[in-house]
Amino acid sequence: MDTSYPREDERPPKRGAPPAAPPPRDHLIWAIFNTLYMNFCCLGFVALAFAVKARDRKVSGDVEAAQHFSSKARCYNALATAGSVVLPLLLVALIVTGVIHLSKLAQESVGFFTYQLSGADDEDQ
Repeated sequence: MDTSYPREDERPPKRGAPPAAPPPRDHLIWAIFNTLYMNFCCLGFVALAFAVKARDRKVSGDVEAAQHFSSKARCYNALATAGSVVLPLLLVALIVTGVIHLSKLAQESVGFFTYQLSGADDEDQ
């Protein structure tokens, strides 16, 4: 009976390096799109600046700073996109409700004036 420890016929599995975490995203394409097409309050330009900083830090190997700048770029991109989508929709909604309100007001005033004019004609007879 073999009592030696560890047994030589069972070798422990080799452990390699742990899988590397994927590099942080820099959101550069999204920032370029926001800068060119939907630059609400210059948030697209700010997002582009942080996206470029994130890419620079990622290339230099500073993962923590790249993640920090990447999260800021994502935040500013989301704000720029939301502002550029929500504000025109809000403007259209305000215009539509204003037109509806003005049309109702015009109908009421037409009814009021036709009543007064027809009443004045009756008094003259």
